[in-house]
Amino acid sequence: MLHAVVGMVVLLGVAWLVSENRRVIHWRLIVAGVSLQIVIALLMLKAAPFRQLFLGLNAMVGALETATRAGTSFVFGYLGGGPLPFVETAPGGSFSLAFQALPMVLVIGALTALFYYWRILPKVVQAFSWLLRTTMGIGGALGVVASGCIFLGMIEAPLLIRPYLVRMTRSELFAMMATGLSCIAGTMLVLYATVLQKVIPDALGHILTASIIHAPAALVVASIIVPETEEQTLGGEISSYDASSAMDALTKGTWDGLKILVNIVALLIVFVALVKLANIGLGELPDIAGAPLTLERMLGLLLAPVVWLIGVPWQEAVTAGSLMGIKIVLNEFLAYIQFSGLPEAALSPKSRIIMTYAMCSFANLGSLGILIGGLGTLCPERRDEIVGLGLKALLAGVLASLMTGAVVGML
Repeated sequence: MLHAVVGMVVLLGVAWLVSENRRVIHWRLIVAGVSLQIVIALLMLKAAPFRQLFLGLNAMVGALETATRAGTSFVFGYLGGGPLPFVETAPGGSFSLAFQALPMVLVIGALTALFYYWRILPKVVQAFSWLLRTTMGIGGALGVVASGCIFLGMIEAPLLIRPYLVRMTRSELFAMMATGLSCIAGTMLVLYATVLQKVIPDALGHILTASIIHAPAALVVASIIVPETEEQTLGGEISSYDASSAMDALTKGTWDGLKILVNIVALLIVFVALVKLANIGLGELPDIAGAPLTLERMLGLLLAPVVWLIGVPWQEAVTAGSLMGIKIVLNEFLAYIQFSGLPEAALSPKSRIIMTYAMCSFANLGSLGILIGGLGTLCPERRDEIVGLGLKALLAGVLASLMTGAVVGML
């Protein structure tokens, strides 16, 4: 536990070192945010009622998988999970990520739009917004968008407060960007849980908890890097969903999900190819420590001290550091896929939980580009400011997710 506490202090120290104004420290927000992280983690991971919630969420994942498989089987036949017209000679050989697992994004996208249209999702967002505003003392607009990032995406959440984007302070704008990069969209929660369910018990519960805890962590880190020196933006009324009926919402949600699905498939193809290309080039170099040099080994060695700080034992730090490097340089989905394929002895059960939380965010270079492009379109008046804050927001997102890993390492 002491190990992870030291790691938390170091992470906050890094945020302070890159601060725009080291003399301004909002202690109430920092103490409340860290406390909120710990309390939520304790409730979600240790309290019996919430353990039952985890079991219920896992049952929901199973239901969504079954429902999605029915649709993919109908459309794609055995490629989508239908009965095989041949004998499977290798267990799991007929599984197709593109035709069986990824289409779940379409179902989640449609359901998210429907719950938004029915005003169910906005009520949940408002509840979390009230919690953040009451405990951490942030403005109403920031409270809404930070809560929205837990369930929506880093571009979808700012739509909740689009009229306020021009008026938000520089600190609030940065905090919104940092929170967007530190959380996970609802369309991706179930997909990641599906990938991890064979190696992490109650995977969806952990992924959801991570996204919730990341929000106060990101607000803490953001308040240190770009401290608030102006009057906070109040208000924060949530915009309604632009749909004329439930069917219209389902249609638009499906279309939004399709764009995400195509983006995921394209990025996976390119990123896996680039990793292979890099490893081919590195393979031409002399072996180091009796083994060929690879991108994964380089990232592992570089980030081993970082993951050690949040509670991963040193003998497992290179493996965990490699996963964290892939998550930051490429994306978290690719890191989770590699994580799920590790030998059982590669990481201890506790290290697996820590890394599940530490990697659960959009804090990577690709997502940063999407965030800058999306926010620049939503608020062109502040495009230059958004671009200028981009790399700092990426650092804040990484630090926030590592802080959550450290919190889990304490428990």
